[in-house]
Amino acid sequence: MPENFAHGLNDNTRNEVVELLNARLVDAIDLRMAVKQAHWNLKGTGFIGVHELPDDVADRLAEGIDTMAERAVILGGIARGTLQDAAENTSLDAYPAETIDLQDHVDALVERFKAFGAKVRKAAEAAEEAGDGDTEDLFVEISRTTDKDAWFIGANGRERAA
Repeated sequence: MPENFAHGLNDNTRNEVVELLNARLVDAIDLRMAVKQAHWNLKGTGFIGVHELPDDVADRLAEGIDTMAERAVILGGIARGTLQDAAENTSLDAYPAETIDLQDHVDALVERFKAFGAKVRKAAEAAEEAGDGDTEDLFVEISRTTDKDAWFIGANGRERAA
């Protein structure tokens, strides 16, 4: 493993947390590309009001991606963030690339944001159990942003049955 810049964490903890970071890193890259796919292709009623939202969401995802990748390297690991890594290792369902309708994009994105958010929360718990509170905090912050973005995206959708 390359040089470690985190103090007070043993090798087992660092290795475990780097794996967690890389697992969520590829998911976040996949999710960001799904958001861009929606941005490029969505059409329908409400288009103008929604068109800019995916770019803002993609930017927030990029910040989380960068933070996870940098943390992996700080811990002495390697950030595994190539598109090939993401394609081979994402745990998210494939985005329906042929989608055009705005509401279908909203539904597909909200579903993926919820799945990603659940995995990030589990990663936060695992980082805490491993003894790395800093990485736990990182995941908690990404979880908050993910939930907020799911809400922003979902609020643009049709009324759902109670």
